[in-house]
Amino acid sequence: MRILVLGSGAREHAIILALRGEDAPHEIYAAPGNAGIAGDAEIVALDPLDPVAVTNYANDASIDLVVIGPEAPLVAGVADALRERGIPVFGPGRAAAQLEGSKAFAKRIMDAARVPTGRAAHAYTRQQVEAALDDLGAPHVVKADGLAAGKGVIVTSERAAALAHAEGYLSTGPVLIEEFLEGPEVSLFFVSDGDTVRALSPAQDFKRALDGDQGPNTGGMGAYSPLPWLTERFGGEDAFVELVTNEVALPVVRQMDAEGTPFIGLLYAGLILTDAGIKVIEFNARFGDPETQVVLPRLVSPLSDLLAAAASGHLEDVPQPGFAEATAVTVVLASEGYPEAPVTGRPIRGLDAAAAVEGVHIAHAATAASGDELIATGGRVLSVVGLGTTFEESRARAYRAIAQVELEGSHYRTDIAAGVAE
Repeated sequence: MRILVLGSGAREHAIILALRGEDAPHEIYAAPGNAGIAGDAEIVALDPLDPVAVTNYANDASIDLVVIGPEAPLVAGVADALRERGIPVFGPGRAAAQLEGSKAFAKRIMDAARVPTGRAAHAYTRQQVEAALDDLGAPHVVKADGLAAGKGVIVTSERAAALAHAEGYLSTGPVLIEEFLEGPEVSLFFVSDGDTVRALSPAQDFKRALDGDQGPNTGGMGAYSPLPWLTERFGGEDAFVELVTNEVALPVVRQMDAEGTPFIGLLYAGLILTDAGIKVIEFNARFGDPETQVVLPRLVSPLSDLLAAAASGHLEDVPQPGFAEATAVTVVLASEGYPEAPVTGRPIRGLDAAAAVEGVHIAHAATAASGDELIATGGRVLSVVGLGTTFEESRARAYRAIAQVELEGSHYRTDIAAGVAE
């Protein structure tokens, strides 16, 4: 199969590594890719946000499947252009991608589908923000309504900080003020063909920049999978997945289909387990990062079969995917200054030593080749993934490997999956 993967992050590298690990001899292309992806796929000089350019290339190169990794090409309508030309694509069209691109749209869909979520108010002005903050009370949750690369959210008990965050986004559009929900969070991915869904294995990520869930929100500093503690509360991971499938994923997919905007692609449900039950924090319209880096290495079913069946509308022909008993932990290496003002252009060394640690592989995010050196080009630079038979083993491997990486001023959390490894 000839597969084109759009994107340049660790999520896309993880997808490509999963495809590479299959028995089938795929020809894999990537645009724009990064230095690590270049070792596992042929890089194509292509703007992933240009629907015409992507479609023409896919047609001319006889691509069998296009996989859209990040959210921006989805909102740009790249999937729509591909489908109009009859090219199979894994990723929702522009209208369906509003499930991620507009928090207000997602809330309306959840309300129509009777999916449990927190109360929220849509605000266009400072006065509306102030009224919503007073109504919903502290801690305050303020979100940019549109795309913000995982950093448009603030959770704070300080009203002034919440108001300042809101004002920073009001110039570009509305914001959402949400009810604060308390409890452990879970990320659960669903592959959808617009009618049928297939769930992957749950994961938990770590959004705050610093140990102990301190510091600013980020795009994600680490993750682990599976979640053994679900057994105590739900009787097992399978029971939890079945519950979320029936109460969240299927109602949303059916509502989207009923409205003429079928969701074909990856439905990412960000969930919180409150005392009042499971509630949805948000939806994304693509694989999550860094959760993808710990979910896909445990997948034993062919990823290409799942994605191609969803793209062609025949997901009912594919059984529920299977996962290995292995544990997976990923730790993100970030540039100095991330997330506020990451310092870029610095050399990265020690990757060969890191990758040589047993059970470890590295998913590149913001890397590029500069002469004979590898340099950091963004905030989240690498995801170091450790696999093992226990979380103690997976964590030890991941941290032993990341300690080998040299990047001036870089930082990473030291407590990823610490709670499940005790």
